[in-house]
Amino acid sequence: MEKKRIYLRPEDKLIRALKNTDNAVAFTGAGVSVPSGIPDFRSATGLYSTKYGDFDPEDILSRDFFDAHPSEFFRFYREKMVYKDAQPNAAHHMLAKLEEMGILKAVITQNIDGLHTAAGNKNVYELHGSVHRNYCMRCGKSYDLDAILDAEDIPRCECGGIIKPDVVLYGENLDGDMMAEAARIVRRADVMIIMGTSLKVYPAAGLVYEFGGNFCAVVNKSISHYGGVVDAYLNYDCSTVGKYVLRNLEQPDKAAD
Repeated sequence: MEKKRIYLRPEDKLIRALKNTDNAVAFTGAGVSVPSGIPDFRSATGLYSTKYGDFDPEDILSRDFFDAHPSEFFRFYREKMVYKDAQPNAAHHMLAKLEEMGILKAVITQNIDGLHTAAGNKNVYELHGSVHRNYCMRCGKSYDLDAILDAEDIPRCECGGIIKPDVVLYGENLDGDMMAEAARIVRRADVMIIMGTSLKVYPAAGLVYEFGGNFCAVVNKSISHYGGVVDAYLNYDCSTVGKYVLRNLEQPDKAAD
């Protein structure tokens, strides 16, 4: 009698791939942090969906706007870009667990919230910077996030210079060395997990096209514009997938497809 064939769901394909590698990489975007209470950018309810006063949020987050209207920039930044009390969710904890188990080599992220590090990941490439790093544009002195939050208007160094968040604004270049190292890691990986990103922001999004490994999973509630081969598309909230993987990663394998 022929054995009945049982087909794996996408989430179980992802778990099987993770169990069979020690060379995975994750590429994450804003959707990973939405369950932590941080809005994304491009969804129907995202940051870019409404104006901020007389300005479009996407324009505010440009270097030209920062230089021309610093007061307006910092007002928007404090209100809409910084979530100091946000905590990592199950998606962040899943990636930290994978690194702890020796499965995940790195998290490459477009996020600036620092939640991957807060969850315990050690090897994090923050392509667009971090709200937790700030520096004086005149003397280079470093400041923590409170220097931005506690200022009544434009945050200033003791030397008088403006304290700028170490985040990449539109019109600014990404760190070339970091991009090169991230590309190297993606090229060498066997498994890639793309999580919570529409893949519309370049050049960061271009890194996923460096992947030529054995298994690629996309985890996103909306369509990601990825033209490569996707072996498992998980159309779920990132935290939901994180919980599932954490619950089943160390369980016996399900039947092969």
